[in-house]
Amino acid sequence: MRAGELIMKFPRRRFLHLAAGAAALPAVSRGAWAQAYPTRPVRLIVGYAPGGTADITARLIAQGLTERLGQAFVVESRPGAGSNMGTEAVVRAAADGYTLLLVAPANAINATLYDKLNYDFLRDIVPVASLIRVGNVMEVNPTVPVKTVPEFIAYAKANPGKINFASGGAGSTLHVSGELFKMMAGVNMVHVPYRGGAPAITDLLAGQVQAMFDNIPTSLQHIMAGKLRPLAVTTAEPLELLPDLPVVADFLPGYEASAWFGVGAPRGTPTEIVGKLNKEINAILAEPRARARFTELGASVVIGSAPDFGKLLVDETEKWAKVIKFANIKPE
Repeated sequence: MRAGELIMKFPRRRFLHLAAGAAALPAVSRGAWAQAYPTRPVRLIVGYAPGGTADITARLIAQGLTERLGQAFVVESRPGAGSNMGTEAVVRAAADGYTLLLVAPANAINATLYDKLNYDFLRDIVPVASLIRVGNVMEVNPTVPVKTVPEFIAYAKANPGKINFASGGAGSTLHVSGELFKMMAGVNMVHVPYRGGAPAITDLLAGQVQAMFDNIPTSLQHIMAGKLRPLAVTTAEPLELLPDLPVVADFLPGYEASAWFGVGAPRGTPTEIVGKLNKEINAILAEPRARARFTELGASVVIGSAPDFGKLLVDETEKWAKVIKFANIKPE
């Protein structure tokens, strides 16, 4: 009986040992797969036309990843439907790390702006890494008799509905920045949407509209030439490009509006690959060359973990949902 028990125990021990080894195999395989990744070109999809800040940012990061990981990271523009077409292409791609998304504020805004989307962004896109923040500048045509944010608020309240503020389109970051200001300051301004920031700036310079919350790189040359009067920046902290300007939050505590970019991947992408990409992207952002280039764009780098970026996405989605509902913004 004892011999039988011994015989029974040995196979059982061996079975448990082999079972433990078998259970460990998938984890080992995943680790080895992540270590080898990437073994072929990777697509980084951008939901905007080439040439803008999103495209430039994507190409800088793609170049850095290509250099560091030894495989081509190729930027692919998929503009359309307020960037939704590009996002949906990534949502429907294989979750293997070979299709990535340049995540932008439109992703947080569109979650509320559009009644029906073919995906749930926060559910279907895995946050990989944050990249940069780009501040906006609150500015007016010099004919507007104000030089500070408090003066602007007082003037707007004394002239309800007589200040027109321009943007690059309904639901754009320029638009919601102004609507957030309206909501927090309690002023009545009229939104005038344009098909892009360039025609909006043209009419602001001409005095056809009175105010704008514009991306700093677009307006900087006009501010320096004295053709536009800046009142404040919309970021939480002062910006290096316009160090003498206060922040809107100095006068409206809690106000913050900026464009930001990051990288996302389809839901189900292995955590080992997400971690590897996060590590490499943070290394690129820490390089003086990258920091200098982004500073030229009026941006500051944002180094952090994937969960850090995930929190940003949740916070921004919730913030802009309140503004979109308050202003009853509809897509064009």
